[in-house]
Amino acid sequence: MQGIKSLTQGPINRQLFNLAIPIMATSFIQMAYSLTDMAWVGRLGSEAVAAVGAVGILTWMSGSIALLNKVGSEVSVGQSIGARSEQDARQFASHNISIALLISVCWGALLFLFASPILHIFELKEHITENAITYLRIVSTGLPFVFLSAAFTGIYNAAGRSKTPFYISGTGLIMNIILDPLFIFGFGWGTVGAALATWLSEATVFGIFVYQLRCKDDLLGGFPFLTRLKGKYTKRIFRLGLPVATLNTLFAFVNMFLSRTASEQGGHLGLMAFTTGGQIEAITWNTSQGFSTGLSTFIAQNYAAGEKSRVKKAWRTTLWMTSIFGTLCSLLFIFFGSEVFSIFVPEPDAYRIGGDFLRIDGYSQIFMMLEITMQGVFYGLGKTIPPAIISISCNYMRIPVALFLVHTGMGVDAIWWAVSATTIAKGTILTLWFIIIKRKIL
Repeated sequence: MQGIKSLTQGPINRQLFNLAIPIMATSFIQMAYSLTDMAWVGRLGSEAVAAVGAVGILTWMSGSIALLNKVGSEVSVGQSIGARSEQDARQFASHNISIALLISVCWGALLFLFASPILHIFELKEHITENAITYLRIVSTGLPFVFLSAAFTGIYNAAGRSKTPFYISGTGLIMNIILDPLFIFGFGWGTVGAALATWLSEATVFGIFVYQLRCKDDLLGGFPFLTRLKGKYTKRIFRLGLPVATLNTLFAFVNMFLSRTASEQGGHLGLMAFTTGGQIEAITWNTSQGFSTGLSTFIAQNYAAGEKSRVKKAWRTTLWMTSIFGTLCSLLFIFFGSEVFSIFVPEPDAYRIGGDFLRIDGYSQIFMMLEITMQGVFYGLGKTIPPAIISISCNYMRIPVALFLVHTGMGVDAIWWAVSATTIAKGTILTLWFIIIKRKIL
């Protein structure tokens, strides 16, 4: 096939590393959009951070929905490449892009129209809520850029070309880093400036993807961006991507509830600690997600080609690498949580409560990396339902656990412990599930 890299032959460790590092870097870049906004907005004060953080839950939800076509692309296109079916690979690519556009327009319109009632859920002060509404309405109009770029990224990853999304996303990040201080402080636009900087950066990334695919690359021999949807391909994409999108979207709903509880227990500082702490925690999440996505793509091609021994070796190698990094992140958060948090929000009261979040959450970081690594294994095998079952069940357990601990008088720390305990459970259970079924499928 034209424009792809086969992963079914050659040194496994080198292929995994070369595939995962650009994906991981791309994930960090996507995380850096939010952290850059948060770092600059943090200079405006904790109330501004709370406004952006409230919207951050919704943008996270949007990114979760976009996973339907990112994972759908990575697995459907990747398995088609492994099975040497070029026609199916092109069809899956076109279908994922078309579906991403339809979903993003509908979801963006929903957030724009209902921004006010949605953000009033957090029960923040009225002026903070008004800032958040304006911020949300701006970023919601840019969601088609986000969803389509995610689908393009999935297609490139499936083809073993993970460096291309990295370079394109990196360009967007550099633009965001430049525009944030200019718009927020130079023009005096505050949180509106942060939203506009993000919007322009996302539009630029989308534009470069279109240019790359139309004028520079002949990926999969070329394919149309829009196509009339056919049941065969549409059903397969939804079977692969919907469980992933569902578990992540429901996870966002859980976090909305916990954010409100954090606001009730700790005021805007409680909400700020939860949302900003989650952004910082994404250091671990995005690292493991990079390795997980690389592993998923590698397994998709090799499993479809019948190379089961390569699948098992790739799993063991990735698990070893992510375990080391997870341990380092745990130590960083447990012993230096307040110092890390103060980089983003320098107010003493803010980084004290934020440091408590990172310290408690630090105990679960290695288990988070374990869970996400195992998700990559299941996704590559085309079995996206088991991770969804475990994730949804444990994530929703956070609500009763948090409420129980709140009633024992633990205050806002109750939420942090509920998050940490259920993350440990998810990583443990999903790993045991795979070990039990491994002999039957590999």
